[in-house]
Amino acid sequence: MVVTTGAAPASAVPATAAAGAANAAERVETPVTSSSPVTEVTESAVRLKIPLPASAGPRPEACDWLSYLRFRHKDGPAASARADRILVAQPGVLEGAGAFNSVARNTIAQAAKGGKYVEFWALDRRSNCLEDNTGVLAGLAAGDAHLAVDYYYRKKPIDGRTFAGYQSNDQVTFLQNVGLAQTIRDQYDLMAAEIPDQAQRKRLMMCGGHSLGGVLTGFFSKWDFDGDRSTTADAGYNQCSGYFALDTRIQTGLPGLEGQVPAELIPLIKFGADAVRTGLENGIVPRTLSAPAVINSETMNLLSIAGLAARLAPGGRSDLATYIPESFNTDTTYRLLFSKDLATFIKGSPKIQDFAFTNAAALGALMDDDSEPLAFIQTSVGFFDGGRIVDKDFPVPNDLAKAGLPFLRNLLGTENKAIPDEPNGPLYTWRNYDDVAGLPYKSKDGTLFTTPETEVTDIAELARSLSEHPLDFTEDYFPTKIVTDIALAAAPGIADPAVHDGGIKANPTINLEGGDGIGFTDPQPGDVIAPGYQHLDVLTAAAVQNGGKPELISTSLARFATG
Repeated sequence: MVVTTGAAPASAVPATAAAGAANAAERVETPVTSSSPVTEVTESAVRLKIPLPASAGPRPEACDWLSYLRFRHKDGPAASARADRILVAQPGVLEGAGAFNSVARNTIAQAAKGGKYVEFWALDRRSNCLEDNTGVLAGLAAGDAHLAVDYYYRKKPIDGRTFAGYQSNDQVTFLQNVGLAQTIRDQYDLMAAEIPDQAQRKRLMMCGGHSLGGVLTGFFSKWDFDGDRSTTADAGYNQCSGYFALDTRIQTGLPGLEGQVPAELIPLIKFGADAVRTGLENGIVPRTLSAPAVINSETMNLLSIAGLAARLAPGGRSDLATYIPESFNTDTTYRLLFSKDLATFIKGSPKIQDFAFTNAAALGALMDDDSEPLAFIQTSVGFFDGGRIVDKDFPVPNDLAKAGLPFLRNLLGTENKAIPDEPNGPLYTWRNYDDVAGLPYKSKDGTLFTTPETEVTDIAELARSLSEHPLDFTEDYFPTKIVTDIALAAAPGIADPAVHDGGIKANPTINLEGGDGIGFTDPQPGDVIAPGYQHLDVLTAAAVQNGGKPELISTSLARFATG
C-alpha cells in the first residue's frame, strides 16, 4: 500500500505524479489481487481525500474521498505521468468501477502488443462510499460464499465489523446535493490531483465512459471549471485529448431515450427543477434510484454474492436462494426474474427454490441476455443445459418483445428469453460463451435460443468482475439527482458552467457500440459495432472471441488510444 499525505516527494509516490500540486490530496493506493487470465495487467485501488463542500450536509467520512481502479501493464512505467495514455472512464447507471475490469485489461494488453503502455482508470462515483463490500471480499478470501451471506443477513461480524444494514432514504440525505455538477467536479478534481499540469493532462488523458458515462463526458467536455469562460485551459475539453463512448454517445442527453428522461420515471420532472429539488429535500422523491424489488441496494449486492459463488465453485450446486433468508424484496425479485409466465408469477409456484442450479447457472440466470429481462443488466455469457428449457414469457411474452417496438427493445433487449422447466428435477448446468455450439434448445418460434455468434462474455470473467474488486461492479446507491439534473439541465442553477458549446466536437471521438446494445439504436458513420454484444458486453467481453477472433471493442479502443 502506498500512502501519500500532502505534497510528498515524487519519488515517494511511484504510482503517479500527483505530488507537487498546490492542493495535493491525501492519497492511498492499494494493490488488488486478481485471478484474471490477463496476467500482464496489474490493478490497484486508489483513494484521494477530496471532501465534499460543507453545503452537502452531514455524511460518512468515507464520502469525503474519491476512488478509482487503476489498471496498468506490469512492464509499463510505475508513474502514471510516464504512461503513453490514460483512459479515464465514467460508469453507467447503477454501475461501479469493477464493471470495467475486462475491457480495461484487454485494452491495456492490446496496446502493449504495439509497444505502448496505456493505463485505464475506472472511476467510482462518490455515492459508492456508502457500500460495504466487507462480506463479499471476506468470502472471497476464505473461499466461502456463505460467509458473505452471514455477514449481510445474519449480523455475523467479520474482523470485529458488523453490517450496519442497507441505507434508507433518510440515511442518505446528503445525496440530494450530489448531482450532475458535483459529479463533473469530482472527475476534474481527481484528474487534476493525479496529474497537476494541465498541458500534461491534455496530452495524456482520454475521457469517456459506458452508458450514462457518455452523457457525463459530454457535460464534462463543455464545463468551465474556473468560473471565467474567457479562459479555456480549465475547460473540460482541454483536460482530454479524445473521447471514447462505450455503447453510448458523447452527448448531453440520454442515449436510447431520444435524449430525454421519461417523466414516467420521475413524474415530478414535468413540474420543473424547483419541484424536484423540494421533492428531494422532503424525501418525496427517493434520493437514490430504487424500487421495492429488482432495483435497490440489496438486490445490487446480491449480484456480487452470486458472482462470488460462481467465482469460487462454478460447478457446485447453488444454495443461495435457500441460504439467503426470505423477505419481500428477495421473494418478489425472484418471482419477477424467474417466473416463466404471468400465471406462475401470480401463484408463486414453481419458485426458484424448486429448481437445482449450479452456481454458474444461477449467475447466468440473473445476467444472461437469454434470461435476465432488463436490457441494461444483460450480458451474453452462454446458456443453460441439463434439462428442459422453455420460453420465458414474463414479464412480456417473447413474441411481443420481439415485435420491434423501440421502447421494448431498449427495455428488454433483443433475445428470446428462456427458462428451465423441470422443478424438483435435474441439476441445470451452464455452457460458457465458447461452448454453446450444438445446443438443441429452441424457442416456440422454432429458432435456437442461442448460437456462438451471439455469445461473447466468459462467465468466469463476469464472476471475477462482480466479486474480486474492492470497488465493485454495481452502484448500490445511485443518486437520483444526477438523472433529474440531466433532464432539467436547461434550468438555471443546474448546468450553468456547461458553457463551452464546442467542447464535444473539440476532440476526436470513438463510438464503440454493441450490435444488440442500447447505444446502437441510432448507428452513425464511423461507429465500431460489435455484432451480438449486449449493453454490458462492451465492458465484459472475453479477450478471445468464438472462432479465435480478438475482442473488437478493446482492440479498437487500444488502436484509438495509441494511434
